[in-house]
Amino acid sequence: MKLPKLKRVVLAAPRGFCAGVVRAIEIVNTVLQLLPPPIYVRKEIVHNRFVVERFKQRGVIFVNELDEVPDGATVIFSAHGVSPAVREMARRKNLRVIDATCPLVTKVHLEAIRFAQQGYSIILIGHEGHEEVEGTMGEAPHCIYLVQSVEDVERLQVPNPEKVAYLTQTTLSVDDTAEIVAALKRKFPKIVGPRTDDICYATQNRQNAVKALAKQVDVILVIGSQNSSNSQRLKEVAISNGCPAYLIDGADHIRTEWLIDAESVGVTSGASAPEILVKQVIQRLQELGATEVVEFRLTEERVQFAPPPELRELLEQNPLVDEILPVR
Repeated sequence: MKLPKLKRVVLAAPRGFCAGVVRAIEIVNTVLQLLPPPIYVRKEIVHNRFVVERFKQRGVIFVNELDEVPDGATVIFSAHGVSPAVREMARRKNLRVIDATCPLVTKVHLEAIRFAQQGYSIILIGHEGHEEVEGTMGEAPHCIYLVQSVEDVERLQVPNPEKVAYLTQTTLSVDDTAEIVAALKRKFPKIVGPRTDDICYATQNRQNAVKALAKQVDVILVIGSQNSSNSQRLKEVAISNGCPAYLIDGADHIRTEWLIDAESVGVTSGASAPEILVKQVIQRLQELGATEVVEFRLTEERVQFAPPPELRELLEQNPLVDEILPVR
């Protein structure tokens, strides 16, 4: 079925994998080549169903908690980070740990530790139940308070309002977070924050691209899984900038009624969504009548992260190291 108006697809750039996701996926790929099975991963390595299913097909075993992992086995921590309690359990079980935590998430953990050591009450802006939030709160559970909205700030009580710090989950909406930070500063005039912005560069770049894209197209499709925080935020940013938007896992989830009145469709993807899904969505939109595909690029990304030290050691020990794809 062709849609009579659909003509143009505009691809947002940057989109898709960020440096932390590239690093996490390449860590799993490399461990699969270096170590004997089974390989366990705590939680989803990244929040994308396609990526997780591909690894399952290659024998990776995903678990919710470490008590599902046999003593002495190999386990990879996901890109979202873990609490000290999880690390301690790994030590007790004598697990070989490969840590795929995104370095930008690690930065937030280190800030939490620093503020806690200095006696601050720490306000963490984030989404309850998200693995990243659980890991960060685990660094100093006695003094971290989670807020998700301006209303939460208004209800918040801390032991010493004169000594308060704030941190944020890395995948939040930049605009929503700014509102909550402003509310915190009104309530706690002496509040201090991190040395640099906690929200990930890739999250900011993708949201900025969607804001600009929303002015150019009739509807936006965001490719990403429902449990992907940064993908959900992209949909919300598009809608808040006046453009209808839908979060889809892939081409099969496109509903033609979304596109009935659209001449131009914007396409972006969350930081954990692979480019193959974008290509499949483009193909589907072409089947529905689009004849032009263009890219709208807002900025370039050249960020790369080094592999964790435990993986570097494995690479150095392996005589076939030159045949293994590098971890960027």
